[in-house]
Amino acid sequence: MIAFLKGVLAGRSADTAFIEVRGVGYAVGMSQASLSKLPETGSEVQVHTHLQVRDDGISLYGFLSLEEQALFEQLIGVSGVGPKVALAALSAFPSPQALASAIAAQDVAAVQRIPGVGKKTASRIILELKGSLDHGFDQLFGSDGQPAAPAEGAALQGAREALLSMGFTSAEVDLATKGAPEDASTEALLKYALKRLGTA
Repeated sequence: MIAFLKGVLAGRSADTAFIEVRGVGYAVGMSQASLSKLPETGSEVQVHTHLQVRDDGISLYGFLSLEEQALFEQLIGVSGVGPKVALAALSAFPSPQALASAIAAQDVAAVQRIPGVGKKTASRIILELKGSLDHGFDQLFGSDGQPAAPAEGAALQGAREALLSMGFTSAEVDLATKGAPEDASTEALLKYALKRLGTA
């Protein structure tokens, strides 16, 4: 799992920042809000990251704050909401807190202003996330300001999501990841699971 990148901003496009880390260039998807706050090209930059592994490729998403990252990860957990919509949601509000407040207040009209989100999807986002955001970020973050520990490790969760996206059933994924090393990376867990499934 890539937790963060620290390097030089090599450039940017409408929805991506290009960050060079020791000679390797990373394409990092980011919200408009975060992109607008990046320094000038050639400046040093550090971003928190979320790595998504799917059967059609690997994508990296970046955030300037842990709050933005936590909310992004909550959003992509909602049925029918992918990374592009999650980034659009973060771009449509002045801050992650503003978006969280709109969800907690069950403001369907406000959430519906997110590009690509209709009334049905806005209602689903509110229904699935309201409980987590009733008290702002209290449910997402611990008292020390760090993300609260998820029910399962982020690496294991990422590996499970990747396996599900490959077409394996939940039962197969549960069996394949049983007994996996707790401190392994997402990539190592994927190899472990695929080997047990007989595909690697």
